[in-house]
Amino acid sequence: MSRAFADITFTPSVKDAQQRHGSREANRAFELAEDARDSIGEREAEFIAERDSFYQATVSETGWPYVQHRGGPAGFLKVLDAKTIGFADFRGNRQYLSVGNLAADGRISLILMDYPNRRRLKIWGRARIVDESSDAALIARLEVPAYRARVERGIVIEVEACDWNCPQHITPRYTEAEIERIAPARPTPPSEEKPRAAEAAVWGEGPLELVVAGVRQLTARVRAYELRHPQGDALPAVAAGAHLRVPVQLDGKTEMRHYSISSDPSRRDAYEIAVLREDAGRGASKALHAGFELGLRLRCEPARNDFALSEDARPVVLIAGGIGITPIKAMAHTLARRGQPFQIHYAGRGLRELPFLEALQAQFGERLSAYPADQGLRLDLRRLLSNVAADALIYACGPARLIDELNAVAANLGIGERVRIERFDAAARPDDRAIEIELRRSERRVRVAGSQTILDALLLAGVNAPSDCRAGNCGTCAVKVLDGVPEHRDSALSAAEKERAALMCICVSRAHSEHLALDL
Repeated sequence: MSRAFADITFTPSVKDAQQRHGSREANRAFELAEDARDSIGEREAEFIAERDSFYQATVSETGWPYVQHRGGPAGFLKVLDAKTIGFADFRGNRQYLSVGNLAADGRISLILMDYPNRRRLKIWGRARIVDESSDAALIARLEVPAYRARVERGIVIEVEACDWNCPQHITPRYTEAEIERIAPARPTPPSEEKPRAAEAAVWGEGPLELVVAGVRQLTARVRAYELRHPQGDALPAVAAGAHLRVPVQLDGKTEMRHYSISSDPSRRDAYEIAVLREDAGRGASKALHAGFELGLRLRCEPARNDFALSEDARPVVLIAGGIGITPIKAMAHTLARRGQPFQIHYAGRGLRELPFLEALQAQFGERLSAYPADQGLRLDLRRLLSNVAADALIYACGPARLIDELNAVAANLGIGERVRIERFDAAARPDDRAIEIELRRSERRVRVAGSQTILDALLLAGVNAPSDCRAGNCGTCAVKVLDGVPEHRDSALSAAEKERAALMCICVSRAHSEHLALDL
């Protein structure tokens, strides 16, 4: 199977151009995709319902294309079913160029834009024209009762392909209403009267300067960013599992956030990171998506590796959940180059929510197994780990639920010592209860809600607690426990550090007791 749009658009001449310009291999993944993307899914339907305009292209009998802007109230382009969309054609300038073109050739393509969030959706289909005399019921479905414009006809499109497009080179634009929601009008104090261009031209203060050289939209919520040296110099060498600390402008302040380097570690020309926009998160990912533009310079911290791949030749099982594919992808590149046996097991909520899936399928073939939940597939960790080679090493990166289940299964099978993990979040568990933290040196007490991490509660209370990765991978936030029973959830501390030194990582770990006393 291949992407439907590739079947439509990748003509022999297009493939020749891709070959000449060096992008043929990258585009070949579209022809090996499992998801044809030939219908309107839930995410596409939601996006369409929010649009108040789109661009459409038709072809005349002379072979010339004609591109037209169509506008109306939000949602005037309607999803009739998974394979059909349509809109009321309001009376306009009466040239009827698109109508005439469609009467002769029903092929049509649409581009729908979301300028503030730099998203665009492309749709290909075959259109037919309907009017009230031929199908009054259909026209009624397409009408927008509150919109005072005359409906001359309806355009109904049978969808043949759709695809999301890269945000690169999309300039954010905002309506007055959007601007008001983002920043309500207020008088500007004289001290704030300075042009935006005069603000910091470079984000961050780290020693490693990088520039955003490329942006790719991998899924509706995941973007990949290519980071290069400003002068094109070779970047410091990194190993699989390494991550960068990059600066993000959040609430007027610069904060550092960790992102795994997903590109092949053998590359020295660029690092690639992939970032999931978490709408319910702390805000850093949304700020990064909004602010990381082409040409933006970043002063980052040098790459660090708390999730290193072993140098020995044992077989390897790689397990990823969602955006946890980023370090796993880099490991796969390294193992393939070594000629070392490995498998990738990649799970996620939906086929269209698995970043890099098609590229991984194209490069690693049968060594990759995908488990999109919306296709009825689930990663059975007990079955998987029960059948791995007796000396296999297991590397996993993913959300807390996946990592917790993996650790429990591995411990039950007696192979926990062969498991290496990296979490990418510090998500609370549904049964987490509120606890009280006593800070002995500060002589303070802080209440931690069940939905909070200890670290977040302390920072919110103004406590200067050390931290770095916020996912239990680095050990920077480890503090000594003076009283109470900690519940360890990190992957950074050794058993000896937890037991003899009585340390705990407050970014992810909690407590079995209702009270903890910490050396802070």
